[in-house]
Amino acid sequence: MTVHFIGAGPGAADLITVRGRDLIGKCPVCLYAGSIVSPDLLQYCPRGARIIDTAPMSLDEIEAEYLRAANAGQDVARLHSGDLSVWSAVAEQIRRLEKHGIPYTMTPGVPAFAAAASVLGRELTIPAVAQSLVLTRVSGRASPMPNEETLSKFAATGATLAIHLAIHALDQIVSELTPLYGADCPVAIVAKATWPDERILRGTLADIEAKVAAEPIERTAIIFVGRSLASEDFRESSLYDPAYQRRFRERR
Repeated sequence: MTVHFIGAGPGAADLITVRGRDLIGKCPVCLYAGSIVSPDLLQYCPRGARIIDTAPMSLDEIEAEYLRAANAGQDVARLHSGDLSVWSAVAEQIRRLEKHGIPYTMTPGVPAFAAAASVLGRELTIPAVAQSLVLTRVSGRASPMPNEETLSKFAATGATLAIHLAIHALDQIVSELTPLYGADCPVAIVAKATWPDERILRGTLADIEAKVAAEPIERTAIIFVGRSLASEDFRESSLYDPAYQRRFRERR
């Protein structure tokens, strides 16, 4: 028996890896976070699968489901939104599985920030404008931020920020970032990227609060801040320059 942690992607049922889809189809038990994982993904479950929405459950209750499946010799597909490597809460589940000697695997998924960037139609790293992307969040009830990981410290680098789980703190974000990026710095908010009801709000640090007030967004949103979001007059990279010599381009 094995627990398969699967990055279920940002929302759309076809934005899951082939490996993830196939694992779901082989597991007689499926646990999914119903508040943030699209129910459309459950179409890949085998007929008669035991399907459990973990949204209202505690970690102890989830652990009990793993033990129940282990005692029955049944593999488990455990679906988490986006990718497992960030803000997935799999670490604490893995710790409990290891305590019981229950094996597990991890299958990556399409991360929410990547899906949101695609919805925007933007590359987030623009030559000579921004070559770094910071994935971060703000303190919340579920988990506080470490003291050294602050928006202002990340912003001091000029990198593009992808701020997760923070739409409730938009005023704080604007207040902290405006002195560093400037009031005219582009901002893009993508809510529920790739879901049927996805929404996009574009603005600047000067006007984004007013735009959200006019069209409220309550959850499941990523806030992008940075000059890369609106750069048009930028230098081209050297990658495809005809004079650029590299291993796979034999030019004379």
